[in-house]
Amino acid sequence: MKNQRNEGMKEPKNTGCVHFVGAGPGAVDLITLRGKSYLEEADVIIYAGSLVNPELLSFAKKDARIHNSATMTLEEVLGVMEEACKKGERVVRLHTGDPSIYGAIKEQMDALDQMSIPYDCCPGVSAAFGAASSLCLEYTLPGISQSLVLTRMAGKTKVPPKEEIRLWAKHQSTMAIYLSTSLLEELCEQLVEGGYSKDTPAAIVYKATWPEEEAYVGTIGNLVSLAREHGIKKTALILVGEVISTSHYEKSKLYDATFSTEYRMAKTEDI
Repeated sequence: MKNQRNEGMKEPKNTGCVHFVGAGPGAVDLITLRGKSYLEEADVIIYAGSLVNPELLSFAKKDARIHNSATMTLEEVLGVMEEACKKGERVVRLHTGDPSIYGAIKEQMDALDQMSIPYDCCPGVSAAFGAASSLCLEYTLPGISQSLVLTRMAGKTKVPPKEEIRLWAKHQSTMAIYLSTSLLEELCEQLVEGGYSKDTPAAIVYKATWPEEEAYVGTIGNLVSLAREHGIKKTALILVGEVISTSHYEKSKLYDATFSTEYRMAKTEDI
């Protein structure tokens, strides 16, 4: 299998492949069929510690070697991959949610490129969509919001100045904010500073789709007290926007009887 970013690269002989797999938001049955298949076939699995539901490892074959990357450095992870690939073994790098969102996969892929080790990516359900399903939300309601911002507060990992929360808040679109529960008070201050009112609907979803999931809907103004009341300090997603609790929106044109599409002519009262 080719590395899609290096079409002309010749694949090494007798070398296994690394699959970057999205584990989904938490529930075991929310991993993709492809991801489950890769887990079942893997000789080596490197999973993202407590962020991944350990029950997913039950799909591994009995002789698979399993590593918890929470206790490993990047170099150690790459070393395990390289050793396995030299033996022609199959490796799964199991990331939480979807690997493309806060998965730190590019630094791994760049290193694999340098080692001429082929790899591919299997998408997963991100926490934002797990949380939406838990609350039965539609993030994009006509007349309310047609954009979803996936972002985070600056912490140990900085964000570009032009992507500060207060700047995103000016758009008044729906926001799903990752990795920011420990900075919740500052987050709410930036949201209001950017333009949201304190009455804007907001939600905090702890471990979306996991058996121990907790979800609470409130406003930006009481989000901090909600988190304190329920003892939520980490592993939660923050949702912000009018779509969370509005009944005043426009119906979609897609199913409007007076609206023509490629597959259906508009109906009139004369018909």
